[in-house]
Amino acid sequence: MNATVEHFESLRGEVRVPGDKSTSHRALMVSALADGESTIRGLSPGRDVAATSQIMEQLGAIRNDRDDVVTIVGPADGLQASNAALDCGNSGTTMRLLSGVVSGVPGEHQLIGDVSLSRRPMDRVAEPLSLMGSRFAGEGARICAPLHIVGTNALRGIDYEVPMASAQVKSAILFAALRATSPTTIVEHVRTRPTTEEMLTRAGVSVASIEGDAGRRVTIQPGRPLARNWQVPGDPSQAAFFAVLGCIHPDADIDVLDIDNARERVGFLGVLQRMGATMTLRSGDSMTSLTVRSSELTATDVHAQEIPSVDEVPVLVVAAAAAEGVSSFRDVGELRVKESNRFEGSLALATKLGCRAWSEGDDLFVEGLGSATRFSTFELDAALDHRMVMASAVAGCAGAGCSIGTADTVASSYPQFFDDLERLA
Repeated sequence: MNATVEHFESLRGEVRVPGDKSTSHRALMVSALADGESTIRGLSPGRDVAATSQIMEQLGAIRNDRDDVVTIVGPADGLQASNAALDCGNSGTTMRLLSGVVSGVPGEHQLIGDVSLSRRPMDRVAEPLSLMGSRFAGEGARICAPLHIVGTNALRGIDYEVPMASAQVKSAILFAALRATSPTTIVEHVRTRPTTEEMLTRAGVSVASIEGDAGRRVTIQPGRPLARNWQVPGDPSQAAFFAVLGCIHPDADIDVLDIDNARERVGFLGVLQRMGATMTLRSGDSMTSLTVRSSELTATDVHAQEIPSVDEVPVLVVAAAAAEGVSSFRDVGELRVKESNRFEGSLALATKLGCRAWSEGDDLFVEGLGSATRFSTFELDAALDHRMVMASAVAGCAGAGCSIGTADTVASSYPQFFDDLERLA
């Protein structure tokens, strides 16, 4: 499906973005692994999370929905292997975290995905999970789907140094470690989102985390999670699109409500503030709301350590395109192995907007047009990538409009995105 986005003369109102995808995936998995009934409020409605939910049911969990509350009952005897393939759709989070879950479920498991997911490397989870004792096979040197995993309930605890920042790899190991015969320790040199370890701790699992200037050391004891009630905050990665839109649109005043404020998740806010964004933050214990208004942005340097998942880079590239000067995005090569090659996609988008954009190794550079220049109308095929769809829509709405190919893929994470965008007009 193609989508046409028009320029709106002014943007006013508030947005409540969907429940955080990261928390939603993990809430479903922790609840399915627990013995008893858990509830989840605010679960993400996207296709990616729906894939995780369907798989948890295949493995023996029971799901019931009532209004906006999802109830998950974990089987008393634990999850069991399914005779059918476990279809992860387009969700890399599902496939990587699920690899850790099923590594601790005795039996054979086949994990499949769509064409895009089947090109994404899974060797980063295959290595530590194989060291723990699961048998792991996939296609090619990078271990791509379909995956064949033979799980066991007697995994080995390991000490593992994560070679590249990845909350998904860390989480896969943590889920597998629940069924190990000894403790597991994970060392990460760049701190990534702590969602999994925090949720497991709340569910009664013994997890110790030691923070240092050079990263984080997490040690987990084997054990089964307890059933809990979960409240999913708004997704910061989705909020980033509206934060950038409010900054670069010539007449905008947008409130974004109740997003997760974990520091590893909101690095984009610091980037925008550094660029000169007119922004007000209102923070509580675990959530932040923000008001963002039309701003005159200046270029900045962004390092991947500020945004460990690099998910917000495509829309920050749009912000850089509207800024005065040359912005740099350092060590963002991880963009090449997302749902699409977002590294090349971000360069292409900046070029479509009329900017000079180039790369040097894993660094990406954008020479902005300045706030006084409106983006020209453009066409872009988003390559089945929901974040490229939304980044393009933000640029089109703030500029002279655009046409986006494969725009329906936005349903993987934010089915109501275009409705929320239109409501602001």
